[in-house]
Formats: sequence, structure tokens, C-alpha cells
Amino acid sequence: MKKITSILASLVIAVFVNNIHSFAAAIPPVVSEDGVVLMDATTGDIIFSKNMDAAYPPASTTKIMTILLTLELSKLDTVVTVGKNPPKIAAGTSNVSLVEGEQLTVKDLLYGLILQSGNDCAETLAEHLGATTSNFASMMNKRAKELGCTNTNFVNPSGLYNANHKTSAKHLALIMRELSKHPEFKEISTSLYYVIPPNNKYPKGHPMSNENKILTRRDHAVPGYEGSKTGWTSESLYSFIAVASRNGQKLIVSLVHGKSPTFYSDTQNLFNYGFNNFELVPLYSKGDKVLDYKVTNDLSIPLVAADNYSYVREKGSKLVPAYTFLPVDYKNKSINIGDKMLSLDFTLGDKSLVPLNLNSKIAHTIKAPILTTLTDSKPSNGKFYVALILCVLIFILVVYVALVIKSKHFRRKRFRRYQKYR
Repeated sequence: MKKITSILASLVIAVFVNNIHSFAAAIPPVVSEDGVVLMDATTGDIIFSKNMDAAYPPASTTKIMTILLTLELSKLDTVVTVGKNPPKIAAGTSNVSLVEGEQLTVKDLLYGLILQSGNDCAETLAEHLGATTSNFASMMNKRAKELGCTNTNFVNPSGLYNANHKTSAKHLALIMRELSKHPEFKEISTSLYYVIPPNNKYPKGHPMSNENKILTRRDHAVPGYEGSKTGWTSESLYSFIAVASRNGQKLIVSLVHGKSPTFYSDTQNLFNYGFNNFELVPLYSKGDKVLDYKVTNDLSIPLVAADNYSYVREKGSKLVPAYTFLPVDYKNKSINIGDKMLSLDFTLGDKSLVPLNLNSKIAHTIKAPILTTLTDSKPSNGKFYVALILCVLIFILVVYVALVIKSKHFRRKRFRRYQKYR
């Protein structure tokens, strides 16, 4: 009896311990910049931040928006003619010595923009896509708002200082999150050397090398590096934005308004902190059944994940997301395959996660209001574990009672046999 009780107690303790979040979070590194964000690129979750919404002049990290718009709106082999403004605007600043009337491709301009931070390349691309720099700035701001950058304001495509030209560490990370989806950015950013081919103004072409120290100095190396952009002016101070991937997880480091050039070491420390202490956990794949939405006793609408869904948690944690939702009344409405039915708002402990949209897997015409009865396809909250524990306890109790009854029956049978042959 004591042995069975001991086993039962041990099992109950083990079940509870395995489902308690007991991971002690690692201490994040100390960084010198005023605005800092460490973001998971897949989910958009902020792993670490410091003044992430404070707006500062971003200097040449501005150019990641210029690069994004160029990759979204223009083909790489398109030939562009340099106007009279880009060489003048870029004079005395970082440039690749473009001259008026020079003809080169969008790809050539992107290499000059990324490898050597050419302000003349930025201005040329702006005129190519927006006709004027001011029109292109409007395009930049429109795209920024689409990405969720609500208090960002761009005035030019290069990041040359302007009191009204500002963004935040969080917003730079959001722009880099979108830019990192384009493989051309990684290809160019990780190139050590490039030569703009001979053209009508430069018979020998433009040779250039990558000045990013992540690639040129071993002590600044970042495993899994996929691209970055530096920024500095005397008024804007130092800024830096970088992306790296390891073991299927992609992180973004965004740093703005640094008074000293510590951004390379700060970036290394933040990436190591993120990759060493946090993991990306897949929860649903696009098309996975998540819930059954009950319409009547005879009809349930299966709901599927509209997209792949993952979440970030500390390594060693056993926490799983819990969800809430707002019921939707589909009275007298037809449902088509792929229609959005509702969204689940996930939380992980006290942290809100990105919502997951759920779509209908079937088509159906509804003649009565939908009931708000849901059945999990993949349980993802604490109720599942409570139910599991209760089932285990009930099973053990039943087995224990059966063993006790069987033992008593055996002792009676043996006693009767003893009395018979006595």
C-alpha cells in the first residue's frame, strides 16, 4: 500500500513539474545605443528592447527602405540614366562617383548603395522610381505605414540629416523584416567585391569592395549573417540594422542613436543572446485544422490556419500558448472555402502574441446563427493538461482498486483451500 501511494505521489509531482514554467531568463547584454530592438523575423515578436518607439535620425540605415522599394518596384536589369542632381547632392558624402548621363542597371546601383553606402546611388534610384526625391519620400512613408511604422517620417532616400527625418529602432526592424524576405538583399550584402561593368562614362567600370566589418574582420563576425546597413552622421550619431539566421530561426538587431561606435560588438552580443536563449516553436502549418465551429447539432465548420504559425519562447520553457476569440454571428450567410471566420488571440504567460486567422475548410449556406461551440483539433492551453492529469489519476485509482479487490479475492480463495485440506 505504501509503495503504491509513493508511486502515485511521484507521478502526480512529475506531471505538475513538467508543466510548470520554471526557466530562469538569461540576463540580456548591456548595449550603448539609445534605441534598441532584438526581433524574431518570423513572428515579429520583440525579444529585447530599449526605448524601441523613440524616434531618432537614422542616417544611412534609411537606405533599407530605399532598397526595399527598389526590389519591390523595379527589375534588376533595368537600365537607368543618372540625372544632374544625384552627383551634386552626394558631393562631399559617401558616394561611388556617379556622373550625369551615366547609364547603369538597377542591380549596379544596389551594389553601390549597399556595399559603399553611395548616396548618389540612393538619389538615382529615387529619381528612377519616383521622378523626384520628394515624390519618392512620399512613397517611402506610405510603405512604412503599411508595415506598421506609424511615427516614422522619411524626407530623403539616403539618410542625410534633416530634423524632420526620423524613425525608431522598432520601425527599422519592421522594414528589415520585410526586406530580408528578398534573397537579392542577402546576395548583395554578403558579397565582398563587385565591379560595375564598363559603361558610357566609365570604360573600365566601377570596382568596389564591401566595407562592412562583419565580413572583413574576424572579431566582428556574426554566424548566419544575411545582411546589414550602417549609418552615421555627426547629427544622427551611429545606427545599425542587421539580420542573421541560425538553425531555422531568423533574428533582427536594430540599433539607433549610438554615441560611440560599439554597434558591431553590441550586435554580436544581442544575436548571441537571442539565439542562445530563445527558440522558434512551430504551432500550426497553413491549412492545418485548428477548430470545429459548431453551427447546429448536426453541422460543424472545420476551421484551418490561414498561414503558418509559430511562436517564440525561452529555451527550457514548457509554456504553450493559450487563446481567446470573439464569436462571430454568421446568421443567414453563405460561407465559402477560405473565408475568414475568426482570429485567435494567443498569449504566452503574460505576453500577447500575434493573432492567427482561421478560415473555413468547407463551403456551406447557413440558415441559423452559428453557436459559439468550439472543439480543439490541437489543444493549446492549460485545460488540456488539467484534463490529462485527471485522467492519469483516475486510471491509477481504478488500477489500484482492481489490484486491491483481486488481492482480497486471492487471499479468501487461498484461505478456503487451506480450510478444506486442514
